Amino acid sequence: MTETAEQNPEPRIRVRGLEKSFDDRKVLRGIDFEAARGTSTVVVGPSGSGKTTVLRSLNALDVPDSGVIGIDDVEVDFAALPAGKAGRREAARLRAQSGMVFQSHNLFPHRTVLENVIEGPVVAQRRPREQAVADAKALLEQVGLGERADTYPFQLSGGQQQRVGIARALALEPRVVLFDEPTSALDPELVGEVLAVIKDLAAAGWTTVIVTHEIRFARQVADQVLFLDDGAIVERGSGDQVLADPREERTRRFLRRILNE
Repeated sequence: MTETAEQNPEPRIRVRGLEKSFDDRKVLRGIDFEAARGTSTVVVGPSGSGKTTVLRSLNALDVPDSGVIGIDDVEVDFAALPAGKAGRREAARLRAQSGMVFQSHNLFPHRTVLENVIEGPVVAQRRPREQAVADAKALLEQVGLGERADTYPFQLSGGQQQRVGIARALALEPRVVLFDEPTSALDPELVGEVLAVIKDLAAAGWTTVIVTHEIRFARQVADQVLFLDDGAIVERGSGDQVLADPREERTRRFLRRILNE
């Protein structure tokens, strides 16, 4: 069951002082934000600004150098993260709170759509296969692919494959769903079908964090927008405020360039 921000006013996501470097390049510079349950946070900014690193940090795919990330009752202080197995265990606990939808579909080509969706619940979460199959079929109906359960990824369009990727992330029953440029690898005519599914999830009360360059879509779905540049949050606010009437000149220049392309 999804939740709404009104029912649960406490933040679902808490990020404080996130820092990350790759070699000698500083990628994140003190990222701080919160997101309430049942809300959509959209992260925008130029290439190389740190957007994807923020998302991958929330999922502990990239381990920050320092800072704190909390999702509900699971909180990790990365500056104090122990070495070895204990540290990996803490990162895995945080990773288990979210489902990730990547730019590329990353489906198993030798498995059917249904088999792709049940893989995580059955193998990683040890759920009974019968229950996982029933849940997966319901999710495939939700993303408009109920009739394609027994087909293989190569038989699907790029947009359909991405919708399978969304169903696969939801099958893990995450507290947060993370989208990393979910339409960037799609042909333009297929973008709309994927954005429609994400918009439906947001309307249904899923907590989402979305990295996207689709500015018009971001205005429709975002409860808050974070504009990143050079590893820092330059501006934050509602979709209408940041994307239609930004305060910062750097935000205005970015939007002029994106919207004119």
